[in-house]
Amino acid sequence: MTEVNKTPKEIVSELDQYIIGQNDAKRSVAIALRNRYRRMQLEESMQQEVTPKNILMIGPTGVGKTEIARRLARIVKAPFVKVEATKFTEVGYVGRDVESMVRDLVENAITIVEKEQYSKVYTQALKRANKRLVKLLVPGIKKEQKQSNNPYEQMMNIFNQTQNEPKEEVTEDIKVNRQTVLEQLEKGLLDQREVTIEVSEPKKAMPMNNGLEQMGIDLSDTLGALTPDKKIQRTVTVKDAQEILVKEEQAKLVNEGDISTAAIKLAESSGIIFIDEIDKITSKSQQNSGEVSREGVQRDILPIVEGSQVNTKYGAIQTDHILFIASGAFSLSKPSDLIPELQGRFPIRVELSDLTAGDFVRILTEPNNALIKQYIALVGTENVDIVFTKEAIDRIAQIAFDVNRETDNIGARRLHTILEKLLEDLLFEAPDMQMGEITITEAYVDEKLVSIAQNKDLSRYIL
Repeated sequence: MTEVNKTPKEIVSELDQYIIGQNDAKRSVAIALRNRYRRMQLEESMQQEVTPKNILMIGPTGVGKTEIARRLARIVKAPFVKVEATKFTEVGYVGRDVESMVRDLVENAITIVEKEQYSKVYTQALKRANKRLVKLLVPGIKKEQKQSNNPYEQMMNIFNQTQNEPKEEVTEDIKVNRQTVLEQLEKGLLDQREVTIEVSEPKKAMPMNNGLEQMGIDLSDTLGALTPDKKIQRTVTVKDAQEILVKEEQAKLVNEGDISTAAIKLAESSGIIFIDEIDKITSKSQQNSGEVSREGVQRDILPIVEGSQVNTKYGAIQTDHILFIASGAFSLSKPSDLIPELQGRFPIRVELSDLTAGDFVRILTEPNNALIKQYIALVGTENVDIVFTKEAIDRIAQIAFDVNRETDNIGARRLHTILEKLLEDLLFEAPDMQMGEITITEAYVDEKLVSIAQNKDLSRYIL
């Protein structure tokens, strides 16, 4: 899997479809991404020398820091993981170690590669799954097994029965019937019919031991390999059975070793790790406890960002060319409060600006996943059409801006709470209304929200 070839302008254009404003941040991440593609065009000896220019995003909560990084990963189909720096503890303390973020990244890469490899064998797996389904829907005549008096032979027969399907006789009528059923199956005519299939019982995940996790050992996988799969019977629709059997056949057709190797390579060359709340682990972030530990976490993060080898259950991974994007509000501290070595590993710094009332209007209406569009679609499922007037949208944006300014500034997330409060009655009553169209006007917004917004104590808790 290769880095997607997109120009910085194309990347910014795609980010514009989901994120309003913050042009400086978009340009910086677009350039960083393009530089990864450029690196792959160099000679191998030069590739090793060109390291990613990691980015530090500075700005209050809810202005788009995380969304920019997440959308960036989706644009280029790259492994992506978001972690909170405050969740980590210094080595020797109880808690997750910083290397776990790299292991999470590899897990994400495994999912991407697995999906790609499975899609390549889908047609073949579907044929195999359909063949198995047809045998279940039109069973053959089971042959009686001869009973032996020899205990050793009986034991071998029991073993063989668990390894192989029981023998069956297929008459000419059964063959014709199976062919007819196969044609119906391929046309989707049997999708809602029920069938009983045997599937492997899901294995329960064991809690990870911190010491084993640091060595890249998953005990549940090791024990799972020693115990045979337990089969259970499930009665499901033919459509669901087909999906289950297709996945089983896909797993047989792909090579797990190839997936692991490709995933490690993908994570090494294209992985993006987003470290949020990095300002909370500075020694001057005015928190009462764990000051030494906070600086210790910085020192533990440093070698991973600089480039080191991390053991995972899929193999060792080098972190030299993973792109790290760190972010923080830095309201109680400054980027210079990070240890100097870590500061130096984030050479590109971008400040994200507070959102204005005008930005809120655009966030409500412009992006592909705009909040207004989401609520119109949600209520539309109840056969009720909502129409927002321009004045109503402007009023919602202004109230969000005012509440952010007068209480805690949570950025665009304020729009979620305000819209939910505004439409609370409608969302509750919609299933019983069966009305054609409802218009949300400025007067309706004022009626529902203004009294709350003007009361600082109420707005702090309700909005």
